[in-house]
Amino acid sequence: MQRIEFIIKRLGLAIFVLLAVSIMTFFIARVVPSNPAAAWVGPRPTQEQIDQATIELGLDKPLYVQYQRYMSSLLRGDLGTSVTTRQPILSDIQVFLPATLELVLASILMAVVLGVPLGVLSGANKGKVLDHLTRFFSIAGVSMPAFWLGLILQLLFFSWLGLLPLGGRISTEVSINSPITTLTGFNLIDSLLTGNWVAFGDTLRHIILPAFVLATYPIGLTIRMLRSSMIEVLSEKYILAAEISGVPRRTILFKLALKNAITPALNALGLSFVFSLTGAILVEIIFSWPGLGTYVTNAVLSVDFPVIVSVTLIVTVFYVLINLIIDITQAVLDPRVVLQ
Repeated sequence: MQRIEFIIKRLGLAIFVLLAVSIMTFFIARVVPSNPAAAWVGPRPTQEQIDQATIELGLDKPLYVQYQRYMSSLLRGDLGTSVTTRQPILSDIQVFLPATLELVLASILMAVVLGVPLGVLSGANKGKVLDHLTRFFSIAGVSMPAFWLGLILQLLFFSWLGLLPLGGRISTEVSINSPITTLTGFNLIDSLLTGNWVAFGDTLRHIILPAFVLATYPIGLTIRMLRSSMIEVLSEKYILAAEISGVPRRTILFKLALKNAITPALNALGLSFVFSLTGAILVEIIFSWPGLGTYVTNAVLSVDFPVIVSVTLIVTVFYVLINLIIDITQAVLDPRVVLQ
């Protein structure tokens, strides 16, 4: 019963956050000095064309009326029309969002594969050489600027070694000779499901560098969180009893201790997922990745209000959902969370 009440409270809080963000982003976008009606008409508009566009877009109405219309359309699944592309925003997002999600999920996978074992080993070898090296790597990952790391990796792996492409999501030659049949919008999954191994290999080569740059912060954060938790858990009596009983060290670390130390790391990974959605903007620009970051950057440069508000709301939805999933997971793993 307590868990149900806990989930209901979290759902109510999630709805409140979404509503608050939609209000703030909508009104902030409207007070920015610009003229979206002029952008809608096109280059060199006449005053008559601007006035007509202002009426068509409803910009002549009070802000609260504009917001009411926006929310009414939003509840019907209509995000509006982009001033720049003249396409429904939902259609644009269906094109750009899968590319960003593919990049973010690849970075989170790297964070799990690298961050979890390194965090466990660092906590198990406190004060030793491995611990110092891992801590240095984690601090560097958290504090290193993404744009600097991205440029260095491009210089190393593209210019000097010639092992990986400079940017993009897939090579032009491969997209022409071995086009990917779109099923999910994720190039790696689609090429794998259709057996297009040429496109799969090329897509994998393109995603390695941007995904690693995006993963450096989650990797460093996961290592630091898991290291602290492991040090605390490894001092528990049941761990000492398992060591005395002759339980293999690997079993103690990756089964007994990790089970109780993983919760803070899961929380960090969940928050890192949302952080990566916003951090992907800079990474996508550096690596010419055609994702949501590129889309919203162009919208900001062209003062495309509907796109800016819609993308902000979508990122907020992901943030709220991830936090809700984390809260429910923690409540399942640790019943004490429900009582807080």
